[in-house]
Amino acid sequence: MSGFRRGVRLGVDVGRARVGVARCDPDGMLAVPVETVQRNESSIDRIATIALDFDVLEFVVGLPVNMQGADTPSTTDAREFAAALQVRTGTPVRLVDERLSTVTAHAALRSSGRSQKNSRSIVDQIAAVVLLQQAIDTEKSTGNPPGATVPLDEESPR
Repeated sequence: MSGFRRGVRLGVDVGRARVGVARCDPDGMLAVPVETVQRNESSIDRIATIALDFDVLEFVVGLPVNMQGADTPSTTDAREFAAALQVRTGTPVRLVDERLSTVTAHAALRSSGRSQKNSRSIVDQIAAVVLLQQAIDTEKSTGNPPGATVPLDEESPR
């Protein structure tokens, strides 16, 4: 675990209607759900408040590329959200490939006996847990932070 940077991280799964938020403990042992934030003009502020509550080291934002690894409109949306979050909080943001996090979250909820309709309110949180757990596991196994950082000079879309 020599390369693991100690500190709480927030995993953020950006969707058009909702944003799933998860966190991990300072040692990166386990990612757990925190909240589903409605996507609106106050989403960034709510996530900034959550980050303050947990004194986070960084955000891990899922980057939804298609299965070929190419950008989609959702990818652009996630990049803009991540940049706005970084501008608002001053906290570093890492973008990580989350191609299968939502699929994995739906599968986990189905296997636990929940219907898709009954899972809508928490699937975003579970997707955030999946992407954050993958990110901290990757950092622990490789000694390198996951994904790519959001450049500091990117303008906020707000």
